[in-house]
Amino acid sequence: MTIVPPTPGEPRRPQGPRDPGDAWVVAEDGTKYWGAFGAAGLLAVDEVRGVLLQKRVEWSHFGGTWGIPGGALHLGEDAVTGALRESQEEAAVPPGAVRPLLTRVLDLEIWQYTTLVATVEEPFVPEIADPESLELRWVPLDQVENLPLHPGFGAAWPELRRLLDLRPVIVVDVANVVGSVPNGWWKDRAGASARVLERLARLASEGIAGDRFGEPDVRWFPWIVAVLEGEARAAQDVDGITVMRADGLGDEAIVAAVALAGHEEDLPPRVTVVTSDRELQDRVSALGATPRGAQWITELLGE
Repeated sequence: MTIVPPTPGEPRRPQGPRDPGDAWVVAEDGTKYWGAFGAAGLLAVDEVRGVLLQKRVEWSHFGGTWGIPGGALHLGEDAVTGALRESQEEAAVPPGAVRPLLTRVLDLEIWQYTTLVATVEEPFVPEIADPESLELRWVPLDQVENLPLHPGFGAAWPELRRLLDLRPVIVVDVANVVGSVPNGWWKDRAGASARVLERLARLASEGIAGDRFGEPDVRWFPWIVAVLEGEARAAQDVDGITVMRADGLGDEAIVAAVALAGHEEDLPPRVTVVTSDRELQDRVSALGATPRGAQWITELLGE
């Protein structure tokens, strides 16, 4: 493997200084991959319009083919940040317009490409924002394979298409999780619950390794629903997760949350319910959810 900088005058983002990541990684067989620190791209999914694809300009690598907005990662940049930055630079995707669903990594040992799949939360019109695109288009899912696809994206698309049908949801019995750790929570139930909510929000932002959901090659950013009951209902909402406050017993609200999750999407999500209550586990299992004990989430939260 060697790292080769762009040749002088190579037409790649002429505006502004180059980053150290803007270089070719060249394998022993001569195959070139763009991005000294790897690369990342955004597959934006709109439930009505399909996925956002980019027709690459002729002078680019595999010019004339269709793929997703993306490019080389900057020095010290994580893949999610890089994918969102590239999509903004190339397709004017507005900040906050998409919500991460998962990342999938193609690992070639000498080089990695990360695909960020994200659902559109605020509809937008993509615009060609730099010289690397000939066209940007929303393409219905069943028409993607009809286009001449970039070889890398074409190879990844069947698996990405399958993953789009999975929408992990985690419903958390907060009282059960709080009670599983003997840290004096009974002195301040609302405060203890608020700390769990904050950690759940951080978990939603950082993502969860896919093997927790039987998908080891991806990282999920699931929808997390936290159910509060009793005195814990005084805990404040936090950004990044959904907080439900039970009018009565938390069990009934959890069952209702599972039923709601099953109707939020056109496709049935993969729902995990975190509780160690055996009776509640049986009830949610009957609804098609997967029950997990409190330890399942406390391990992820670092308890």
